[in-house]
Amino acid sequence: MLSISKDKIDSLFELIGSKQPLYLPVDNNAGTADFQKWEKGTKFSSALKTVRSAKDFFFPKTEHMVSYQMNGQEVKVEDPRKDVEDFVIFGVRACDAKGFECIDGVYLNMNPVDSYYKNRRDHGTVIVLACNEPAKTCFCTSYKIDPTLASPAGDVSCWLADDKYYFQANTEKGKAFVENAKSVLADAADSAVEAVKKDIAAKVEKLPFAHIDLSKVGDVKPEQMMKIFNSKVWTKVSEACVGCGTCTYVCPTCMCFDVRDFKTNNGIRQIRCWDSCMFNDFT
Repeated sequence: MLSISKDKIDSLFELIGSKQPLYLPVDNNAGTADFQKWEKGTKFSSALKTVRSAKDFFFPKTEHMVSYQMNGQEVKVEDPRKDVEDFVIFGVRACDAKGFECIDGVYLNMNPVDSYYKNRRDHGTVIVLACNEPAKTCFCTSYKIDPTLASPAGDVSCWLADDKYYFQANTEKGKAFVENAKSVLADAADSAVEAVKKDIAAKVEKLPFAHIDLSKVGDVKPEQMMKIFNSKVWTKVSEACVGCGTCTYVCPTCMCFDVRDFKTNNGIRQIRCWDSCMFNDFT
């Protein structure tokens, strides 16, 4: 395991950011944090969660898919895809990293593979940071997500313990990251990490939703689906909904999209954009 002092973390960011694009949580003017590209002077936010999920890096809000250029009866198809340069996302939480698995299941593990999504996944290195101070509203363990990162999550697992950041590579991309950062990292024992894992686990165990029963959702049999779908509880829950779709946009597992065509001076530009099942005209 390798480590770097908390007060020297900027030297790691500068080293990585000088070689490839690096994104990390940064405080904004609204009093929250969001992922931003690292630049000289950028300060890493200590906020537990960012406003938006890191899924944006692999499944962007809008994406140019194809263009059709027309010259009389002649139609020329233009593929705008280009190889994405390697990039690093630092500070992703375990719950967001778990969300990638859900989207991967649809866009990578089904036929056909979504080449637009795969292009970004292949080039992105995800560094997952353990949650030293989980929020009272967290319920990760109910979904078998480990905030202590005892199970590998992301390409690199990272912990903050004894004022040091500790790193453990989990994949080939993770090993490449550690290799690139070796000049500012030092070998370290994992005793401090084991101690902080136990501390995080103890805090999570006391959270209000640590043992919430999800059996009615997770273990539903097909013949029970319509009964749940038609339950009167949704009528009450939906009374406060204005159909803005924000809940699905910030959700790390939402992957719905619409495809729209826009007319240009000499052809058609086809765009994929996020959609939401909460919109009344969905599908």
